[in-house]
Amino acid sequence: MDILMTCWRFFAQNILTQPAYFIGLIVAIGYILLKKKWYDVIAGFVKAVIGYQILLVGSGGLVSSFRPVLVGLEERFNLSAMVIDPYFGQNAVQSGMADPNGPAFIAGRSFSSVMFLLLFAFILNIVLVAFKKQTKLRAIFTTGHVQVQQAATAFWLILFCFPQLNDTAVLAVMTLLLGLYWAVGSNLCIGPTQDLTDGAGLTIAHQQMFGVYCASKASEWLAKHTKKESKRIEDIELPGFLKIFNENLVATAILMTLFFGIILLILGPEFLSGANKAGTKFFDPSKQSFVFYIMTTAFQFAVYLSILQLGVRTFVTELTNSFQGISNKLLKGSVPGVDCAVTYGFGSPNAVTLGFLMGAAGQFLAIALLLLLKSPVVVIAGFVPLFFDNATIGVYANNKGGLRAVIIMPFISGLLQVFGSALIAGWVGMAAYGGYLGMWDWAVVWPIMTGVMKFLSYAGLVIVAVALIAIPQLQYRAHKDTYFMEVEDYQACKEIRAKQAAEKEASRK
Repeated sequence: MDILMTCWRFFAQNILTQPAYFIGLIVAIGYILLKKKWYDVIAGFVKAVIGYQILLVGSGGLVSSFRPVLVGLEERFNLSAMVIDPYFGQNAVQSGMADPNGPAFIAGRSFSSVMFLLLFAFILNIVLVAFKKQTKLRAIFTTGHVQVQQAATAFWLILFCFPQLNDTAVLAVMTLLLGLYWAVGSNLCIGPTQDLTDGAGLTIAHQQMFGVYCASKASEWLAKHTKKESKRIEDIELPGFLKIFNENLVATAILMTLFFGIILLILGPEFLSGANKAGTKFFDPSKQSFVFYIMTTAFQFAVYLSILQLGVRTFVTELTNSFQGISNKLLKGSVPGVDCAVTYGFGSPNAVTLGFLMGAAGQFLAIALLLLLKSPVVVIAGFVPLFFDNATIGVYANNKGGLRAVIIMPFISGLLQVFGSALIAGWVGMAAYGGYLGMWDWAVVWPIMTGVMKFLSYAGLVIVAVALIAIPQLQYRAHKDTYFMEVEDYQACKEIRAKQAAEKEASRK
């Protein structure tokens, strides 16, 4: 038994929670099932791992480029507040457990069983897909680092609702809820993602799956019920000097220079050169002009975004090709759920930038309103929700509703992220420890689920579980004839649905 436990911990620590190697393992298994030659299997594994590592370099660079802004907003204006960010949320849970004077339901609890939770919830996800004819679920959640972050926040929320549960019972409830959430959420995104990528055979498995689905549907509705058509960003040809914005790198660099420039000018060179509380030296006036520091910081955003997109292109092809072996031999008709950043390689990169900017506008407006209303919980924008939620929603909104949707949907998302996080984190006590996960699903969906379970107890747990189980059933009922074809033969699915839509439109006339 000890040997099995040691093997499991090794696998969990080095592969399951390390998405680059987990994706590489999936690619290798897929190619083996396709009976590829051994050197093709190794090459696929290497390209998948390196591609994902390139993606992580891009993601990490984006976060580090934004750090002066986050530190400045917190310290320059003397804000003592909660940061909405997955890593701050995870730290808040750990701080609450270590605090002997913390909430009784969390203080002294051990989160050492998280790896078992990942195993059980992941197994449940696989079982649900294996019985897809009954469950109507078709997606495998593969982003292990996200699962760890979510497990931390879910641990707190579930114990808040059911403080009397022992460790075994908590593990059982979390396995049920997280396993269902991963399977249902990633399944919701299959349709919008297949449409965005024209049948690439993957879906999103991240922190804003319900947000992506809602934004896609709302954008589609907006496009149908607005008299004036709103073109997709990549289809817009700008006149005169504005044509420079047709170049994605140029547009990103200019827009981010304006965005970063205004904030960095407000913070000032003195603060950024080390006169802050932490003594962090972001800017060295002896080596660089402040104007060029702003330009460099802003341009890095375009650089890291390009690196991220290179990583996407490197591993998505391998994953898509190899997963055919898994979907044909082991889990027929399934797709892998991957990091939301994968979508940035499809559609217009300018939708990524504009989605981020509009989400930032929504978040900053919401934070200002919290300050004006003297909210007991003040929120500081974290970069991960700010960018990866809103840029992703911007990409899907552009695909379904064009420029108008890109402006509206991420802005609404920014408002929801701040208001929803402030409400739930203040209520359950996480705000006192300085952080909350803060991304779309955890600012909207999980607060609703938490409220239902807290007020209705075990009846609420049943309601939440039944509601999650019902979602894919409703999806299936809406498109019975093409639902599974959406994964197995997307081009045929697209043709049938286009024909049905044309016939429906003709019957109206």
